[in-house]
Amino acid sequence: MSTSFDVFVKEMQDFFCPDKVYIMDGSQEEAERLTEVAQKSDIDGRVVLKKLNGQEYPNSYYHRSNTNDVARTEHLTFVCVPVKDQAGPNNNWLDPKEAKEKMRSLFKGAMKGRIMYVIPFVMGMPKSKYAKNCVQITDSVYVALSMRIMSRVGKQAIERIGNSSDFFRGIHSIGDVNPDRRFIMHFPQDNLVMSFGSGYGGNALLGKKCYSLRIGSYLGYQEGWLAEHMIIIGVEAPNRKITYFLGAFPSACGKTNLAMLDPVLKGYKVWTLGDDIAWINIGEDGRLYAINPEAGFFGVAPGTGYKTNPIMMETLKNDKFFPTLFTNTAVDNSNNTPWWEGISDEVSFNLIDWQGQKYDKNSGKPAAHPNSRFTVSIYNCPTLSPEYDNPKGVPISGIIFGGRRKDTIPLVYEAKDWNSGVFTASIIGSETTAAASGQVGTVRRDPMAMLPFCGYNMGDYFQHWLNIGKKTKKLPKVFMVNWFRKDDDGNFMWPGYRENSRVIKWMIDRIEGKTGARESEIGLFPQEGAIDLSGLSIKKKIMDKLLNVDKEDWKKEVIMIEEFYKKFGNKIPKDLMDHLKELKEKLGV
Repeated sequence: MSTSFDVFVKEMQDFFCPDKVYIMDGSQEEAERLTEVAQKSDIDGRVVLKKLNGQEYPNSYYHRSNTNDVARTEHLTFVCVPVKDQAGPNNNWLDPKEAKEKMRSLFKGAMKGRIMYVIPFVMGMPKSKYAKNCVQITDSVYVALSMRIMSRVGKQAIERIGNSSDFFRGIHSIGDVNPDRRFIMHFPQDNLVMSFGSGYGGNALLGKKCYSLRIGSYLGYQEGWLAEHMIIIGVEAPNRKITYFLGAFPSACGKTNLAMLDPVLKGYKVWTLGDDIAWINIGEDGRLYAINPEAGFFGVAPGTGYKTNPIMMETLKNDKFFPTLFTNTAVDNSNNTPWWEGISDEVSFNLIDWQGQKYDKNSGKPAAHPNSRFTVSIYNCPTLSPEYDNPKGVPISGIIFGGRRKDTIPLVYEAKDWNSGVFTASIIGSETTAAASGQVGTVRRDPMAMLPFCGYNMGDYFQHWLNIGKKTKKLPKVFMVNWFRKDDDGNFMWPGYRENSRVIKWMIDRIEGKTGARESEIGLFPQEGAIDLSGLSIKKKIMDKLLNVDKEDWKKEVIMIEEFYKKFGNKIPKDLMDHLKELKEKLGV
């Protein structure tokens, strides 16, 4: 597919046979027109959008999806590179020729009676040399509106593309929303994604996980940069100096909360640049710089509230250029507002659940789907960094990796150097939750929080991280955190949330050389008293346990790490195997 924009659109029109073709321009008039269309359109008898209470949630709309289409379908997601080994054991693989034939048979004539929306968009600030040009084809007005929020859609994208054929192609149709005819096929070598049978964000908003991570990581591997599942934040200290961090966390580990942290320590402020994806390049000065290719938040609603994330709640209630969409939450019928578990302590007696039924609070079932979402513009965020639209990105001084573990992993430690940091990130394990797996508490390896999103063999991905380290003049420090350690009674030992700013402050002190550290078998720990605990009631013996290596736990850990590494055979870099060997020796294994 090396054709120009105009030729590509004509080919798609001839292939899909829609009644109409609409090329999006990104204007305010368009936003208003498409929301009107969505309120009058229906899928299987379901109105696409319903307007919510504008006094409580300005410019906001509700969407209820098909009950069989509420999450990413990882088992139906494929990376279709020419050789299976290139995809690695971390991906499902299908021969590219076979995959394209399968998708073409599904796509042929699929838009008869529908509108074909053509979405030209830019991932990243359009003036940035790191930004990428993209086009998505879809027959879903919900997807079209969502992409307007999540990316820079319209004329600026068409101008950037011009007569070039160098742009990402995303081809999507909701089809008949049949899970037996649902596939998401990635062709990294062709800069192409084909998605059929789903209207859910992660499967249908092709600029998000599909392009920004799976295709993006492959492009980064080819071109010498990194596409990562990471937040980007700037932490301002009392002296007004801002230190920029990246952070990678598997699901249910407080990633979005950290991206919008309201620090408990006086004089500190967190500036938000992104809550999900970072593209990382080596800047002209030899440092790592990060941009957020997205322009919105596609966040999980349950658990979000004024107690856990007040900044996100303020974001959802701001009224800016774009509408805000709520998907598969419950609706409080008494005031026509979205509702989900965690938004308040009280449960209304007048809820309509995510399936459109009157909610019985005694049923034991959640009113909102556990994966219900909000889609909101990043420009609505009151803590949006002034550097968000800087075309160069922001210089990264620290990278934070984390997971949810009730034992073994300390509250915080620092890797002694870049390669040790890559090893630390490659062995991240996090306990599964009820929403993610039937077995609660099972430790699942998720290196760099990228296991579901790396578009090529993860063994090669680890080596790419090591190679980036060789090319970068001034590398950021790498830290590992675990906010979720529990005591013998099952209680959390660290208070988390806003108190996590205390740990971030120690990281800044380490970056600036203001405090020392003590060595351990796994990395560098804070010295006693180095974490500011002023105003916090936490016993010394608790802190000692939080900042300690339990050798017996770690001996069990290395066994699991070895088993995980074996999946990648000789693709695991020798440097990481040497780090594992050194760890075993220190633990006496």
